[in-house]
Amino acid sequence: MNRTIEIVVTPEGKTTVQTLGFAGSSCRDASRFIEQALGHSVAENLTAEFHQSATIQHNQQQRT
Repeated sequence: MNRTIEIVVTPEGKTTVQTLGFAGSSCRDASRFIEQALGHSVAENLTAEFHQSATIQHNQQQRT
């Protein structure tokens, strides 16, 4: 899957940043510069992809 950062701005000025195709916490690193440019973050919703990928990475580290 291609990595994508989607930014939605509502007519009221509310912004939403969503990352797609990133494994684990790499989504935070990829979107950090956008979030800093937009200002104060109100909420963060972590997707199942974030948690699933983090679990897979942890399991792979334990095997090596």
